[in-house]
Amino acid sequence: MSSLPSLLSSKDIAPSERLIFALDVPTTDEARRLVGRLGDAVRFYKLGLELSMAGGYFELVDDLIAQDKMVFVDLKFFDVPQTVQRAVARLDGRGISFTTVHGNENILEAACSAKGDVKILAVTVLTSLDEGDLRDLGFQCSPKELVLSRARRALAVGCDGVVSSGLEAPELRRGLGENFLVVTPGIRPVANVDDQKRTVNVEQAFHNGADYIVVGRPIKEAPDPRAAAEAIQQTIAGVFSG
Repeated sequence: MSSLPSLLSSKDIAPSERLIFALDVPTTDEARRLVGRLGDAVRFYKLGLELSMAGGYFELVDDLIAQDKMVFVDLKFFDVPQTVQRAVARLDGRGISFTTVHGNENILEAACSAKGDVKILAVTVLTSLDEGDLRDLGFQCSPKELVLSRARRALAVGCDGVVSSGLEAPELRRGLGENFLVVTPGIRPVANVDDQKRTVNVEQAFHNGADYIVVGRPIKEAPDPRAAAEAIQQTIAGVFSG
């Protein structure tokens, strides 16, 4: 833990909703089985690109919402502004909480113009990328600098928040304040051995300023996924109990 002061979120969010489980499985049938297995240990689900290719994506969205679950449509919309605008408009009125958009100000602004009751999260820098990867992509800056620059522009055009590593969350909070959401993936409760490079643990993420964390493999690949989710929920409850 850093010796710097905690940047713990003070937003009115139930602790049990601050854990978002990444439902990254190949079929909707498998997704439903996993949701059933997790039961009330998880309230909030992220449905990403893999499931979107399986068929039945929005039927699953509707099923989850009918079960009083919260849904994050993580499709990272990135296309010409008008196409993004029309795609985002299709999400309104379905009970979806968040969706992600990638791209420049025009793309983000188009998404925000059509968001309705869905909160728009701007993608900053994927947690699988480090400074070397950014150099390969042509960026002559650190991940922190790029995250802060992209977040500042996203918020200026009306995005509700950003997706950011917990390593950059403190810079976002100190530089841009409290009035936006920070959703942090790349959470690794134990030593990291996969493709995520910019990771933090549960406590670090929240003390660094995250409002929500996204956890996938540490729950899905655990011997008992429900027990793993419950353990993370207990940690979150402890962080916010003070």
